[in-house]
Amino acid sequence: MITSWTMRGNEAPQVKLFSYVHLEDRVPRSHPLRPVGQMVDQALAGLDGAFATMYATTGRPSIPPERLLRALLLQIFHSVRSVALLIEQLDYNLLFRWFVGLAIDDPVWDPSTFSKNRDRLIEAPTSRRVSSPRSWRRPKPSKCCPTSTSASTAH
Repeated sequence: MITSWTMRGNEAPQVKLFSYVHLEDRVPRSHPLRPVGQMVDQALAGLDGAFATMYATTGRPSIPPERLLRALLLQIFHSVRSVALLIEQLDYNLLFRWFVGLAIDDPVWDPSTFSKNRDRLIEAPTSRRVSSPRSWRRPKPSKCCPTSTSASTAH
């Protein structure tokens, strides 16, 4: 083992105590999940009242249904085979964390907790509203990510 410094440089990793990079800055403006995220945000905002009625006012905090649904969408979009693999991706994949709304240092959920919360959400009467086509409206076109309809009208 070489212990002296050479022109080669030192490969010893430096661990930073603080990070000033926002996940928002790590996702390209043209990424396809950006317009999907806008559509999801609009749909979930309309379901806020329904979600509020599903949860008790006391007890242990649950996984927010908005985050749960965003994670389930990622599981579908990226063909993640299991909840355990989805949780693993949420632990280290910055794109997944950004889309779900987790900060870089937020802890991820246990797979069994995630599954129980998912099942509770599916069994709730509100799940019919979540799956309704009226809930999922197309977002207004943004300057950063033109939609296919705005591109087709330009011709």
